[in-house]
Amino acid sequence: MTNPLQPVRGTRDLIGEESARHFHVIETARRVTRLYGFSEWQTPIFEDTRVFSRTLGETSDVVTKEMYSFTDRGGDSVTLRPEGTAGVCRALITNGLTQTLPQKVFYAGPMFRYERPQKGRYRQFHQIGVELLGPAAPLADAEVIAAGWHILNELGVADEVTLHINTLGDAASRAAYRAALIAYFSARVDRLSPESRTRLEKNPLRIIDSKDEGDQALISGAPLIHEHLTPEAASFYDGLKTYLTTLGVPFAENPRIVRGLDYYNHTAFEFITSALGAQGTVMAGGRYDGLVEQMGGPRVPGIGWAAGIERLAMLTPPPPAPPSPVAVIPLAAEAEAAALSLLTLLRAEGIGAETGYAGNARKRLERAAKSGAAWAVLVAAEGIKLRRLADGSQEDVDAAALIGRLRA
Repeated sequence: MTNPLQPVRGTRDLIGEESARHFHVIETARRVTRLYGFSEWQTPIFEDTRVFSRTLGETSDVVTKEMYSFTDRGGDSVTLRPEGTAGVCRALITNGLTQTLPQKVFYAGPMFRYERPQKGRYRQFHQIGVELLGPAAPLADAEVIAAGWHILNELGVADEVTLHINTLGDAASRAAYRAALIAYFSARVDRLSPESRTRLEKNPLRIIDSKDEGDQALISGAPLIHEHLTPEAASFYDGLKTYLTTLGVPFAENPRIVRGLDYYNHTAFEFITSALGAQGTVMAGGRYDGLVEQMGGPRVPGIGWAAGIERLAMLTPPPPAPPSPVAVIPLAAEAEAAALSLLTLLRAEGIGAETGYAGNARKRLERAAKSGAAWAVLVAAEGIKLRRLADGSQEDVDAAALIGRLRA
C-alpha cells in the first residue's frame, strides 16, 4: 500500500472547529469594518515580483529569504503574496483610483512565506487587514486603530491584548534619528551581532527590531526618536493620542516600535498579547505616506494594519454554534416528492434543513439526532408531523403554518 499524501510542510487543512474559528474571525472583521465605511477588495494571490521587492526592500528578510517567487511559462517573475498592503496599493494605481480618494479597503485571504513553521505560524497563513488611502490627518490613524480594537472586542480577546503605539516622525525627524542611531551603534559596533552590523550600514532603524540578546542590551540605551521629532511631527503624535483617548481606545507608548523602510512615517502600532506563551503581536500597522509613490503612482497618504487569522483564532473563544438544522424525513416512498418540496421551501425561507439520502424513517431519525438537529418534520401522505428530537414529542402541523411554527 502506498503512503497517503500529506499536506506540504507549513500548510494545514481547516476542518471542524478550526474552520469555524477561522471564518468567525473573518466574518467579524468584515462586519465591523463595514460599520466604519470600509469596502472589501480581493487582489490576486500572485503578483509581479516587483510589487513586493520594491515595497518590502530588496535586502529585507522577506524578499531575500522568504518569498515564494518563480518564473512562469511566459518568462515573467511572479510571487505568491507575502502580505496584503502592496497589492492593495498596486490595485489603487492600476484601477485609476488615486483620483477618487479616500479609499477605505478591507481584505482577507492567504499569504505565503517560506519560514520555519511553528505554533500559530505557517508557510501558507491568512490575514485580515485594512488600508485607508488618502487622508493625511491623525484622525485617520486613530480611526483605523479603533476599527482594529473594535474587532478584537467583538472577538472577545481585547482583555488579552495591549495596544502599543509609537511615532516614526516625518522625514526630517527620521533623518536626525538615523544619524543619532548610527553614531550610537558605531561606537559599539564590536558588540553588535553580525546581522546588526549589516543593518548599521544599510538601515540602522532595523537594529531596534533585533532579537539578539547582545543587541538587546545595547538597544536599551539607544537614542529615542522622541528626542528628534520636529514640532510638526510631535503635533501629529499628540493628535493621535488625543483622538485615541476620545475614541475610548486604551494604549501604551512604546518607543521601540519601528519600521525600517523609508516610506513609513508618523504612526506605528502593535496589538501585543502574552496569552499565547511568548509575547507576540496579533495585529500591527502604521502610516506609509510614500508607498504609493514608490510604486509609480502619485503621492497618496496611507495608514493600515494586518492581523494573523491563525493567531487570533487561537485566542478567540469558540464561536456560537450555527442554528440547528431541521430534518425532513419522508415516512414512505410515496411521500419523498412532498418531502423534497418541503425541504426546498424551508431553505428558501432561510431555515437550515437536511434530509437523509437513504434508509428507512427510523435510521434517518437516528442520523438526524446525531447531526444536532432539534426538530424533525415527518412527511406522510396523510399529513405532516413536527417532532422534537430531544424527547420524541410530536404534533400535527399544517404545511402552511410550519414555517411560523419552526421560527417560534
